[in-house]
Amino acid sequence: MEGELRLLVGLGNPGTAYTGTRHNLGFRVADRLAKVAGIGFRRGYGGLWAVLPGSGRGIYLLKPQTFMNLSGQSVAAICRQRRFTPCEILVACDDLDLPLGRIRLRRGGGTGGHRGLASIAGSLGTKEFSRLRLGVGRPPEGVDAASYVLSTFGAAEEGRVSDAVERAIRTVEIMATQGWEAAMNYGHAPEPGV
Repeated sequence: MEGELRLLVGLGNPGTAYTGTRHNLGFRVADRLAKVAGIGFRRGYGGLWAVLPGSGRGIYLLKPQTFMNLSGQSVAAICRQRRFTPCEILVACDDLDLPLGRIRLRRGGGTGGHRGLASIAGSLGTKEFSRLRLGVGRPPEGVDAASYVLSTFGAAEEGRVSDAVERAIRTVEIMATQGWEAAMNYGHAPEPGV
């Protein structure tokens, strides 16, 4: 499975109550890409979307506004209208199974219990889209996963999270300019200081 990157989906929950939470790391990646490019989002496809300038046929950014569990509705809507295929989609999301600050790029695969990924797979009828996972680590003992992903990062964690987001941005840039293999090599390198 390989295709040109045409759509980056950043997963999260809409509303100020969720800003800065672990579950909104996908939104943070999309927001950072838009900020670096100097572009704003507009409403449509059940979400907020933008197009990165100077990206060949155009790389679309999408932040579904349907809440995490229904993210697939927004992704399916833009895919129908813009005729994106699953192999042209990269989904940025949080991952409980990766240590805080680690990123991982993968083509296809399972959903790892992530409801946003599960919704997208269900709406598209396939799991054959790529994922850019950003680690948030496992919850502390006695804290359930649902509460943990809806919590914000502590001051001591924020530096590593910001670094991971910047490496995610660079991974997307490499994917767009040099292809999947170069992006995977960069995305799988250990973060600085590890």
